[in-house]
Formats: sequence, C-alpha cells, structure tokens
Amino acid sequence: MADYPDSPDNHAVFDLATIAAAVDPQRLANDLATLAMIGARDDGGVARLALDDHDTRARLWLVEQARELGAQASVDAMGNVFLDLPGSDPGLAPVVTGSHLDSQPAGGKYDGALGVLAGLEALRALKAAGFTPRHPLSLVSWTNEEGARFSPGTSGSAVFCHVRSLEETRLIKDSEGMTMGHALDTCLAEMDAADVPRRPMSTPMHAFIELHIEQGPILEREGASVGVVEGIQGVSWFEVTVTGSANHAGTTPRAHRRDAFEGACAVATALREAARDNEDRVRFTIGKFDVSPGSVNTIPDRVTFSIDLRHPDAATLKAMETTFNDITQQTWAGCRVTLASLSRIEPVAFPDALTAQIDAAAGELGITAPRLVSGAFHDAIHLANYCPTAMLFVPCHHGLSHHPDEHTELDDAVVGTQLLAASLARLSR
Repeated sequence: MADYPDSPDNHAVFDLATIAAAVDPQRLANDLATLAMIGARDDGGVARLALDDHDTRARLWLVEQARELGAQASVDAMGNVFLDLPGSDPGLAPVVTGSHLDSQPAGGKYDGALGVLAGLEALRALKAAGFTPRHPLSLVSWTNEEGARFSPGTSGSAVFCHVRSLEETRLIKDSEGMTMGHALDTCLAEMDAADVPRRPMSTPMHAFIELHIEQGPILEREGASVGVVEGIQGVSWFEVTVTGSANHAGTTPRAHRRDAFEGACAVATALREAARDNEDRVRFTIGKFDVSPGSVNTIPDRVTFSIDLRHPDAATLKAMETTFNDITQQTWAGCRVTLASLSRIEPVAFPDALTAQIDAAAGELGITAPRLVSGAFHDAIHLANYCPTAMLFVPCHHGLSHHPDEHTELDDAVVGTQLLAASLARLSR
C-alpha cells in the first residue's frame, strides 16, 4: 500500500484554497451542457450507449479539451481515453482521476459524465493555480461502465485491471448481434483519424480517485455537498428456477396442483424475509420475474426470477448466500427449486491512508464531507485491487439516477470538484 506523507520536508508548500478557487463553475456548467447535447433525448435525458456514434463523439470532444489544456491524449486497446499532464519527476506513476461517458438508454446528464468533467476541471484548476505536481496527473474515461449495450459493464476498467480478458470481452454481443470488438474497432478507427495515439494497456497508477453522483439519498438528506466513500458493497446475482407441473386452470383442484407461480411467490417471500436486517444494510432486489407457459388458463409449470443481493461486509454476504442455498433446497408448494449463481463481486474497502488524505484536504478547505458506502457498481471496484483507490460522491436530487430527471446542483458539483482538485494536489506532490 502506498504511503502519502504529510511532512513539509518531503513536499513543496502549496495552498489548497488557491487551487479550489481556480475551479471555474461556469466552465464546468458549460461542459456539462455541451456533453449533454451529445446523445440528447427529447425528454432532457441522454442516450449515449457504449461505443455508439454518440459515445465516440463524446470521446473526440474530450480529446479536443486535452489539446486546449496542453495535455497528451491517448487511447488503449479497450478504448479507454487518457489525458496526461507531466509531473516534475516523469519516472513516477501518475495520480489518476476519471469515470465514464456512456449512459443508460434513457439516462441522465451526470452519471459518469460528471466524474470525467470534474476531473477535467480539476486539472485545469491545478494548472491555473500554478501547481506543479511531482507525480504526473491523468484523467481517464473508461469504456462501457454501464453495460447497457454490452453486458456486463465496467468493461474498460475490468480489462485494464486484468479482471477480464480483452479477447473474451471483444466477443460480447449487443442485442442486434454486433460484437463489442467490431464496435470497438470502429471507435478506434475514429480515434486514429483524429491522430489520437495508442497507449499500452494496464499502465501503472500511483492512485485513482473517482468522483460520481451518489445515486442515493444520503448526502441530500444530510445537506452535504460531497462525501468520502469508504468502499463499495459486494454483490451476488442469482437466478431462481421453480419447477412445477402445467395443467388446466379450471379443472385442477389446489390439492392436486404443483403451481410454479405459487411456489415462486412462497420462496421469494422466504428469501426476502431472510434478507431483512435491523440496520437496513442488506440490499435485496428481485428485478426479473418470468412465468411459463404464460397462458391465462394454464397452471404455470416454470417460473424464473432474479436476485440482486448486496452488502458491504464480506462475511455477512457469504452467510446470506448460505442461507439462500438452504432455503432453496426445500420444496415450495410441491415444486422443486434451484438456485444458480450468475456473478459475484467481493466488497471493496478503500485504503485508510488514501481516504485520510481526502479528509485532510476537506478539512483544510473547510468542507464537511461525511463518510458513506457505495451501493452501486463503479469502475473503482476494479481499480481498488490494482492501485490505491478512493471515491467522492456528490448528491443527486432525491437520489434519482439512470433517469432523464437525474440532477445535481451546480454548487454541489463545484464543491466536489474543488475537493477532487485539492486531493489530487496532495497525492501528486
């Protein structure tokens, strides 16, 4: 784990307040408005799916900003776009910030995009304040965080961090049968045409900080403009299959039925009850429910439903998985039940040494930044096992995200950007 000493003997003296004051609210607002026009929907939202024409245009726009900033833009084999500013010691690994530019099909203007634009504005502020970093500074826009077009998401960061292979990722297909590799090659050809150089995959990082909207109600409820994220919940996805026997709805008495829907309702209720906790930290969601054969006058013989189970503590998550397995070993309404694991990601705790630096920057700027845990996936979940990683959250109205009405107040976005810029300065000195 990297060390981030505070000793003035080791680092040049600098004023975080000067750096924070260099963040330009109007410039950040203009960038948000400009980027929101790329893939804009009539309802005020954004549809910028990974590697579509809008996503590629957004990348090219980001490259243009790099040139104005005096940064070097480059792209790797996964389409991850980097903007690099040199440090006084070019042999050191960079301090990196960023997020993603792709959106949901009916997404908002802030999810992912704010993290990229806040990073861009933070680099501008550091340069305007005359701050010379010892470590190089980088901004990254990761490919396909959302997974709305190519599933699963967080593709760019996962491949970068050796969680998934480039070859397997390129074979993923969208709903129209196009492979991610084909879409990626089309995007990279556009980058080549714009003279954006290629860079190696999986380059070293000294630290990574991702700013993101909270996608939850905590910061808004507490009246805080920014929060320091301690970690990301672990998640297990399951598919439950309940198998019964089809028969005529009008002639089969209940005692002779093996109704898969009745069994599914019973086992789903049992699973939900097992997930209740007094602290309200467990997140249990059934998002898909499919009944077969789907006839109004036929007793269902097969029901499948999904489970999204999340918790920030690894031991608790594991214990709940064991409980779920025990529950589904039983017979429900005379029906057999199977529980299949679809995916699992361990909880992530961000290092204290890094979050302490962010706390110290907030204290120096007089910013109140409460601690909280992320309930959603982010690219940072993969970076956390690659280099020291942390996150900042800014509030979004009513905790709403993945929706055209998603909104973050500019004042909050500015405070988050100021803390990001100050944190980058502390880490890169």
